[in-house]
Amino acid sequence: MASTETTPAQDAGSVEAGLDALETAAVGRPTLRQTLVNKILPPVIALGVVLAAWFVLYPIVDDPTKLPSPGAVAGEFKDAWLKGDLLGYIWTSVSRGLLGFFFALLIGTPLGLLVARVRFVRAAIGPILSGLQSLPSVAWVPPAVIWLGLNNSMMYAVILLGAVPSIANGLVSGVDQVPPLFLRAGRTMGATGVKGVWHVVLPAAMPGYVAGLKQGWAFSWRSLMAAEIIASFPDLGVGLGQLLENARTASDMAMVFEAIILILFVGIAIDLLIFSPLERWVLRSRGLLVKS
Repeated sequence: MASTETTPAQDAGSVEAGLDALETAAVGRPTLRQTLVNKILPPVIALGVVLAAWFVLYPIVDDPTKLPSPGAVAGEFKDAWLKGDLLGYIWTSVSRGLLGFFFALLIGTPLGLLVARVRFVRAAIGPILSGLQSLPSVAWVPPAVIWLGLNNSMMYAVILLGAVPSIANGLVSGVDQVPPLFLRAGRTMGATGVKGVWHVVLPAAMPGYVAGLKQGWAFSWRSLMAAEIIASFPDLGVGLGQLLENARTASDMAMVFEAIILILFVGIAIDLLIFSPLERWVLRSRGLLVKS
């Protein structure tokens, strides 16, 4: 009769094998059907619900100056496309937003490291950064116009003032969450000073840093829209904020909806194309994302 008893070594091996199976069981690319059901179908359904509500509300409101018909808004998109203006509106704002965000990244990253690692600097400007992050971006437009005039430099200044605090605070939060054991291990292996920051602190703080980048982009985009709406000037070109202001001036609600939809579309597209993949990569590299 065969024995059913197991040795401690066999038990440990079974447990280890079971843990390995748990870690690797769900790893793999989703099928096309899973992608359609989990990623594509939900936003399509949500969009369908919004459009259905729009079609229902339009005849109830029965006032094109308050709620335009979906057909009128579609006509605005068609006219802008046929005139060759639609992509110009988008590119004017997107190019400004991305370039301004890049400058904010160059300033906010070293500033965040400085605040996180130097106690005196944190005590001196840490509260100021938190206060600036809560300050509405639109508040910077009037002083930026007075300081720099109606030009692209003013737009970039507003973006920087809106985005830098979020990027810096996100990195500070990420550094604060780095386990002390990581820092001690890095010092043991000779990763001190700049090496320690580059090889230990930044990689370990990446989740908080990415969250700060996402929030920084949101502030960049909102700051830019505020600047384009308030400080409109023909020589600056027509961006999405300027388009929205032109529509308000003309009391054209169909064009207002066109501008709002474009602003929303760009914000969602940038998040899906840049920040969501970056966030998934960071989580996957840490074993926190089993399914893509």
